[in-house]
Amino acid sequence: MSTPHVTNIEQKEAYWMVDTLWVILAEGKDTDNNFSLMWQLGNKDSGPGPHFHDQDEAFFVMEGEINYMANDQILNAKAGSFVWIPRGTVHGFKVVSDTVKVLNMYTPAGFEQVIKAGGTLAEAFTVPPKDFQYIDKMMEVREIFKKVGMHVVNAPDKLRDSAENNMS
Repeated sequence: MSTPHVTNIEQKEAYWMVDTLWVILAEGKDTDNNFSLMWQLGNKDSGPGPHFHDQDEAFFVMEGEINYMANDQILNAKAGSFVWIPRGTVHGFKVVSDTVKVLNMYTPAGFEQVIKAGGTLAEAFTVPPKDFQYIDKMMEVREIFKKVGMHVVNAPDKLRDSAENNMS
């Protein structure tokens, strides 16, 4: 059973993954697997291609601007915007501003395990350096995708000039 508690961003480990700094503020073990919350600092053009989750996902944009693709809609979210992505919705996003700060929430929890398995402990509380060399952990990440209900969709990315999904 979870108990009331306070978490401070400075007390949590930070990870670099997909050109983004991630800090897991609440994970399944803290919430009886009901909810997870991540703070993200993303670079311009970062974000995943088409995918969907078995969880509901929400974002609160604190600073910057992001374009979201949700099914066939393109949604623009600026600072102060709340974005709701119901489970099963094919979606992706792309950071439009130079950087963006968001809170990213999932219910039930689980997606945070992707970041813990696929990310690299951040060397600084910044976006990853442009020349940062990620360790290829995609085999492990794809296995976690299956466990936590994340599904990559092999479809063109409507937010990028590519006919391929950048997560394939």
